[in-house]
Amino acid sequence: MMPLYQNYHIAVPTAFYLDETLNTEQTLEHIINLYQKGIRAVLVCGSTGEQHSLSLNEKLTLLTAIENASLPQDLEIFFGLACIRLKEANQLAEQLNNSLRVKAVLIGFPPYLLPSQKEAIAYASSIIERLGNKNIILYNNPKRTGFDLLTDSFIVLAKNPNVTGIKEAGAIDKATVILKQITRPIDIYCGGETQLKEKLNAGFNRLSSIAGNIYPLEIGEYFNQLCIHQETAQQEEKIQQLLATVYTESTIQTIKQLIIQQTHINMGICRSPLGMV
Repeated sequence: MMPLYQNYHIAVPTAFYLDETLNTEQTLEHIINLYQKGIRAVLVCGSTGEQHSLSLNEKLTLLTAIENASLPQDLEIFFGLACIRLKEANQLAEQLNNSLRVKAVLIGFPPYLLPSQKEAIAYASSIIERLGNKNIILYNNPKRTGFDLLTDSFIVLAKNPNVTGIKEAGAIDKATVILKQITRPIDIYCGGETQLKEKLNAGFNRLSSIAGNIYPLEIGEYFNQLCIHQETAQQEEKIQQLLATVYTESTIQTIKQLIIQQTHINMGICRSPLGMV
């Protein structure tokens, strides 16, 4: 298992054609464009809700495209894994474990089902067993899924050394508890740019960025300055203005439109009902 060197990655949206079918070519084109701008880590199939929109076959198609693409070797690729059915999640995990390009897997929990803590541990453990050579980051997002992974449950899962981090979108103070109870190094990812200062003060140390799709260098520099407490008031004001252009009523559709405007890479539309406003 290779360590993850980048403290900042960008969660990229998936490109779709006008009929909402998968467009792997333009998805990869956006990733390459970010690399050319200096970005060295991206998350595909995650953080934009698309891990549940995409079918298992579409996820495997996207994975195959990544494997076959001539992507730079120093680009760290994270892949989001979240399925309603554990059977499909395990199938995807087995293919991800064989991937030569994917360095880390972000395991999310299924929405709506509301598993118990024991069921969630069993779900994640089954997937982790099939990812023997990947860094594993657990993704807890109660607002999106309706399920909240308790700190004790994460501690149980983190007994596996391949679990190298958690992307926590729930209570900020969980980070403090986790860091006190786990003696080995563990990474705690901020999901997006909301409450960055508060999260860093609580112990978060990495960023899974949304706005970086549009302002990759600005967000990266701002995050690094926050980490060492050297951000300026002028920089803070500028970043808040940039974030306001990205975080809108339909953020993912706004991001796709801005990518098209900036780069002419055709990210297409969102899958309805997203993007219908």
